[in-house]
Amino acid sequence: MSSKKDNWVAGINAVASALEHDLEHVREVLLEAGSKNPRITEIEETARRRDVSVRRVPLQSLEGIAGGLRHQGAVARYEAAKATDEKELPGLVEAAAGKALVLILDGVQDPHNLGACLRSAAAAGVTAVVIPKDKAAPVNATVRKTSAGAADRIPVVSVTNLARTMRALQEMGVWLYGLDGEAKASIHATDFTGNVGLVMGGEGEGMRRLTRETCDGLVRIPMPGEMESLNVSVATGVALFEVVRQRGGGQ
Repeated sequence: MSSKKDNWVAGINAVASALEHDLEHVREVLLEAGSKNPRITEIEETARRRDVSVRRVPLQSLEGIAGGLRHQGAVARYEAAKATDEKELPGLVEAAAGKALVLILDGVQDPHNLGACLRSAAAAGVTAVVIPKDKAAPVNATVRKTSAGAADRIPVVSVTNLARTMRALQEMGVWLYGLDGEAKASIHATDFTGNVGLVMGGEGEGMRRLTRETCDGLVRIPMPGEMESLNVSVATGVALFEVVRQRGGGQ
């Protein structure tokens, strides 16, 4: 029986990642009975070696638990890590010692996009990810699977008033740059070496007006091709790794 604090993550990569990166929150692993997939066997051996309860169960049981998610014969009952409180942001920024990198997602509603953004954020070593509580995807099982475990390895702060949080970050010395395809300044010509926050709009609508107005500046990703705009998760990855490049992280 799982409590309200528990989540189910589904899929071979998601379960393997949880066992590797966030073992303390994995409560139980359920695997398809009779599966000969070597990766399923590997997950079973890893779980047993790390003293995590693991059971082989009928396919129908996995289907019911996964609730439509593609489970690939593996699910895990997962106690989600404690959500990062907004009050923790100043400490996180201070600990970054002038190299804070905050990702602000204004209304990303597709959980697959949110998961992909979080995965890029973890790879880029972000200080924190800020998302609004309204009109945005929650960090659910789909997000966890898409993020390959990143959703619980990086601080994700869900806030009631995004513009207020942005102003608070500015008072902490974080410069906020919104990604806008119509902006004149290129991300390659913008200095991202100090405390920086990248602000990404949601699918379709982009940044909300107040979010845009609160940014210190707007920047664009140069695109010589005919494509009108990039998917938000792709744009997030491109922008984050421009910051990493400028800071010498790509060497």
